[in-house]
Amino acid sequence: MPIRLREVLDHPMLSIADPIVRAAAGPAERTQLRWIHSSEILDIAPLLDGGELLLTGGEALAQASEDRQIMYVRQLAERGVAALAIETGVALPALPSAMVAAAEAAGFPLIELRKVVPFVAVMQAINSMLVSESVSQLRRADEASHAMAVELAHGGSLDRILAVLAGITHSEVTLASLTGALLASATPVNAESDDVATDSFHATQDHARLIHIDVPVRGILAAQLLLRVPVDEDENLARTAGKRSVDILALAMLQRRSPGLREVAGAALIRAIDSGSQTWRLQQLASAAGIPVSAPLVALVVRSDSSQQLRTSVEQLLDRAAHSHATYVDNAELLAVAGLGGDAPEQSRQRLIAGLLELPAVAKTLAAVGPLAAGISAAPWSLSEAKLTLELAVSPEKSGSEIGGEHQSVLDAEAFAVERLAVQSLDPYQRRNFVRHQLGALVDYDAQRNSRLLDTLATWLDSGCNTAQAARELHLERQSLHQRLRRIFELCGGDPRATRRLAALHLATRLARLA
Repeated sequence: MPIRLREVLDHPMLSIADPIVRAAAGPAERTQLRWIHSSEILDIAPLLDGGELLLTGGEALAQASEDRQIMYVRQLAERGVAALAIETGVALPALPSAMVAAAEAAGFPLIELRKVVPFVAVMQAINSMLVSESVSQLRRADEASHAMAVELAHGGSLDRILAVLAGITHSEVTLASLTGALLASATPVNAESDDVATDSFHATQDHARLIHIDVPVRGILAAQLLLRVPVDEDENLARTAGKRSVDILALAMLQRRSPGLREVAGAALIRAIDSGSQTWRLQQLASAAGIPVSAPLVALVVRSDSSQQLRTSVEQLLDRAAHSHATYVDNAELLAVAGLGGDAPEQSRQRLIAGLLELPAVAKTLAAVGPLAAGISAAPWSLSEAKLTLELAVSPEKSGSEIGGEHQSVLDAEAFAVERLAVQSLDPYQRRNFVRHQLGALVDYDAQRNSRLLDTLATWLDSGCNTAQAARELHLERQSLHQRLRRIFELCGGDPRATRRLAALHLATRLARLA
């Protein structure tokens, strides 16, 4: 029988911590555990395998920004971690409300440990229970793997091979290509036997746990296996059996549908760009993916909970707007490079941005287009700058970003050139000191009177000192804006137009936003 979160919270070693579920109480009752792990590292999600109860103290989270706290919860939920338990105390008196809200929205159980408990002792006691359960799961997973291999040896189709996995795990199983095309699927036999069983199966799917497993072919990611595990079934068995089936599925795909060279090379190219591989490797993969090595290109990053579904829409746009392209989905990120041949690559880049803004699906997420890169060797730079642009944007829980008073879901990295340079070349103290020197009186005035003159100045400067445009963006009468500007000029040493101070003031307002 699978071990559930509630049993672990009631265990004598953990109950002394006085645990209380603060978010996703409903899912918490159904959550199954595979392992217990403890870590204070905020970037732990990629190192976890799914199904863990993660224990952590509050020190690192207490020092993190609200955006980072929210991202921490979301990354763990997306990774398939079972639950997060945080010890509150002197460093972190209570769980931040933003974290609780993010966990609730993700259906991710968040637990507060209100008393100190030795994590090592807790893990030793409870993991010993989980180990004995995992032995049974491994045995059954090996049986599934063997049965799938027999089916493959007898020439069974992908659907029949997946049917073996579906029958042992009692899960709905699908195999899809990186482009989202369905390759095969299967449901448990008992779910297909009669109408009553079918109704019961689909009813349990309402709270099913989704398990995603990558399927590489010849070392290159080629497909994704999805197991939809009903709430009453053993999801740890499904996860283990699914991973044991990867090699067999890869062999079956090679026999029946070898991935296209360009598709496989394109996915490998994006992964190489993201990891900063050497130029010769990028050139080799680009040629195989049909992307000219020396042609100008841009990198794109799209962050969304439905990045796999977005992929088709983005690829259709790239087919129209780019001469060549490659895409890759990694958890909640869709990464792409687009070759922009022709005599006016920057104009092509702007058309690409405009096209992204017109995609209905992208309006519900956040994307960034990197700077124009002079060939594949500069693609890692374009991609890293696009990612940095997303980090500099407003908090990720919003569907878009407030930039210069305009709501945007697609960010142009070139609009963040100053901010990108600042965070890469100036430390926080230097940035704060520059802002203080240029705008200290204005900052103090806002703090004392709870006004927003700094925002007014920033909007006016962003508009190119166009008073009419700035008034529209600020929703002010033009006369009211003139009155604010007079006060701002008094605090800043006069009207900066036609002086050499204009650029410094504009830079200071943009650095102030970073703070």
